[in-house]
Amino acid sequence: METTDTLAIIGKSGHGKVVADIARANGYTEIIWVDDDITKQTISIPQFIHEYSGIPVALGIGDNVMRQRIYLELKKSNIELLTLVHPSAIVSSSVLIGEGSVVMPLAVINSEAVLEAGVIINTHATVEHDCLLGGFSHISPNTALAGEVKVGTRTHVGIGVSVIQQCTIGDDALIAAGSVVIEDVPDAVMVAGVPATVKKRMAQ
Repeated sequence: METTDTLAIIGKSGHGKVVADIARANGYTEIIWVDDDITKQTISIPQFIHEYSGIPVALGIGDNVMRQRIYLELKKSNIELLTLVHPSAIVSSSVLIGEGSVVMPLAVINSEAVLEAGVIINTHATVEHDCLLGGFSHISPNTALAGEVKVGTRTHVGIGVSVIQQCTIGDDALIAAGSVVIEDVPDAVMVAGVPATVKKRMAQ
């Protein structure tokens, strides 16, 4: 596809605004906003697919489940999904980042980490060597994942969380802000505390 200075952002929320800043830092000068709420001076997804299908898309949706749903909808229409990395982020050349992911300012991702599709690495988060982040997971600001941590699909790791090396966190889990994870976390639970313990099952 030809290089363009125009892209579309799906989701005109607070998260979408940050994604827009990252896009501008990468040289995009014109943004088409796409959102179901057309009162936000946006166009709908069907309208975008019909009228602008040649324009690349960045995902500005913070909700993990919704981000996955929109990603799959766009893939069916052969829409190009961008990966955006802020210029201030430090990302090893050996890192693999899946399409539709966003890496925010001052994040650090070290050697041979793997991010699947639609992952968010938020501001000042650290992802150490050999971590594996499942699709549509979200690593919140000031979180630190030590080496060889695995994070499941659609899991949300809250602000300021620390995870020790080689822990595995399951799918659809929620790690509460400020928690310290020192052992594996099952699928679909919320954990909290220092050290983190299971507080409840998550609805699926």
